[in-house]
Amino acid sequence: MSDDVPPVSGPDISRRSRGPVRAVRAGVVTGRRTLTYSALAVLSVLVICGAVVALFGVNRIFTGLLAGAVAGIALLVALFGRDVVVLTDRAIYRRTPWAESRLEWDRVVAGRFALDERARWSLALDLTGGDEPHDELVLLSIPPVRRPVSNAYEHRKREQVAEIRRILREQRIPVTVLPEIAAALHEHWKLAPAAR
Repeated sequence: MSDDVPPVSGPDISRRSRGPVRAVRAGVVTGRRTLTYSALAVLSVLVICGAVVALFGVNRIFTGLLAGAVAGIALLVALFGRDVVVLTDRAIYRRTPWAESRLEWDRVVAGRFALDERARWSLALDLTGGDEPHDELVLLSIPPVRRPVSNAYEHRKREQVAEIRRILREQRIPVTVLPEIAAALHEHWKLAPAAR
């Protein structure tokens, strides 16, 4: 399976449809899916280790563990890499390793950048008419920004925030940002205007 944006057939119903389709990857993997993916990885380690020991004897247990660990890590990378939300100019695609669904921009009421229940900054879209929990789609969850970008993770998250803000602005989706979040993004990451 490819992570490229699938071709869209039918009339273009986007609010903006000029130029090539641009895609922004976002999304937060839920705790339940993380537990499922981890259990699958552990199961793959056990199955491969058991197969190596059954085929070559108990003296190959470390070889089996190593081969199982490599397979488990590869499985985790594949599962987490496929679990994503892709925002394009035409629609929003929610992907998991087993399914994909399309969400039209017309269902998006607004966006908000606020604190979540774990005191992390959460960028979410408020939706209408769907089966999403709490009628929202969480795009990003990051620890609070307290300093300028200092590592690759922070750089990637800064880029993601900028890309998501750009596509929401192009789609004319209003975004509410808490004043302390706006001030920190402006001061440290040079992104949002300072709160007034």
